[in-house]
Amino acid sequence: MSHYQISVLVGSLRRDSLNRRLANALVKLAPPEFSFQQARIDDLPLYNQDDDANQAEPVKRLKAELAASQGFLFVTPEYNRSIPGVLKNAIDHASRPSGQSAWAGKPAGVLGVSPGATGTALAQQHLRNILATLDVPTLGQPEAFIQAKEGFFDEAGDIGEGSRKFLQKWMDRYVAWVKQHAV
Repeated sequence: MSHYQISVLVGSLRRDSLNRRLANALVKLAPPEFSFQQARIDDLPLYNQDDDANQAEPVKRLKAELAASQGFLFVTPEYNRSIPGVLKNAIDHASRPSGQSAWAGKPAGVLGVSPGATGTALAQQHLRNILATLDVPTLGQPEAFIQAKEGFFDEAGDIGEGSRKFLQKWMDRYVAWVKQHAV
């Protein structure tokens, strides 16, 4: 495959969230044969199994975007020691109805940033558990529990010098992971 389309799922709806900023900066570290598109999840109705037979248009749009992707990049904050409800809602919608999951078999990377010292460690672990159930091969190493400190982002909004080497290594491993697992 010569080009890889990656769906980026940011677990925060806030326009200026640290995780949205991380997603925007991180994709600049990828090689040119990778393109990234942030999936829109703010307009999805709350998941209700009664709607599986007649999914709403935003759900159909999300599933089509995910189906057209060769991989996923999850960049999420940690809310109450887990993933945000909006992200879980998107995951549930795209995995249903049973047997029609848009996730299955496609590789993913998981990371997040937080002002706290442990980054988003618990949210990432919960997300990895969910993705394992959905048959999403998820990059295990290097883990990226990132604390947003002064200088993490530079003035242009890119990854600051102190974190760039680590995140470049993460991106290089993610790229290799996607190439290994993309169908």
